[in-house]
Amino acid sequence: MASEPSILTTTVGSYPVPDWLAALPSEQARLDATRVVFDIQRQAGIDLPTDGELYRFDVNHSDTNGMIDYFVRPMAGVRTQVGRSDHEAFARMSAMRFRRKAAGVVEAPLGEGSLNLPADCELAAGVAGGPFKFTVTSPYMLARTLLDRHYGNFEELLMAVARVLAQQVAGLPCTCLQVDEANIPGNPADAPIAAAAINLVLDSFTGARAVHLCFGNYGGQTIQTGEWRALTDFLDRLHVDHLVLEVAHRPAADLEALRDVDPRIRLGIGVVDVKVNHVETPEEIARALERAERVLGRGRLGWIHPDCGLWMLKRSVADRKIAALSKGRDLYLGRI
Repeated sequence: MASEPSILTTTVGSYPVPDWLAALPSEQARLDATRVVFDIQRQAGIDLPTDGELYRFDVNHSDTNGMIDYFVRPMAGVRTQVGRSDHEAFARMSAMRFRRKAAGVVEAPLGEGSLNLPADCELAAGVAGGPFKFTVTSPYMLARTLLDRHYGNFEELLMAVARVLAQQVAGLPCTCLQVDEANIPGNPADAPIAAAAINLVLDSFTGARAVHLCFGNYGGQTIQTGEWRALTDFLDRLHVDHLVLEVAHRPAADLEALRDVDPRIRLGIGVVDVKVNHVETPEEIARALERAERVLGRGRLGWIHPDCGLWMLKRSVADRKIAALSKGRDLYLGRI
């Protein structure tokens, strides 16, 4: 049996919603689509595929991938009918400049409500065909989208969100749990409280643990300003086996900053840019790996992947980007 490559491939999470699922949505169609997403990745040689996050698909909000609303709407204590006064109050919150409307208003203690991550993870496990990664949005990012009219303190709100998610991820039937965070890169001063909340979630899961961080992506646009150098202390605090980081769309200096991350954490770097339609060739990915190992040092790089989820790309582009990952890795490692 061939040995496991020293550098593994994965995807970040989301996948473009197939046209046929959007046209005729049903539970059966969603499960069939998830099966297709897994199969596309396995045929492309992806070592740790994701389910495409199609469990979050909402036919009434098909232009989003449910990164926020899927988690917030079902929670007890949250009102999701947001009125003018709520809108104006949320607009005054400087930490969420890129979002104009609150995802919900917290009016009572938070609870799981009808949120049921284990059910969706079990459905994915039934069609995964092998090891897979399940993703959840970070409690910090979720808390930043909420208007608090109950706790009166952001840190208390944050930890309440984290406790709900921690109860949900315990015992999930997946190989790896990934927490996704795209807000803290623009708010590095909150690193200590964000890390504490994320770790509460991670510590509730007994398998492999990862955190994905990026600077946001909507319509090919970067949402957050910042740099990795300002976040190394935050990264060191995380209770993770590996990181899943946006690098392909970032300046070269950002890669150099990652040399300072605690060596106990294996680094995962983006070598596929999801903000452009250009499909990376295996040779381009091999060169990116060569440069990364030259900067980071041999043995520090454990994973390669796209910078972020693929849901905003056309399937024809996303599939070719996925296929290039393992080919580029194998080319670099001399496995072909």
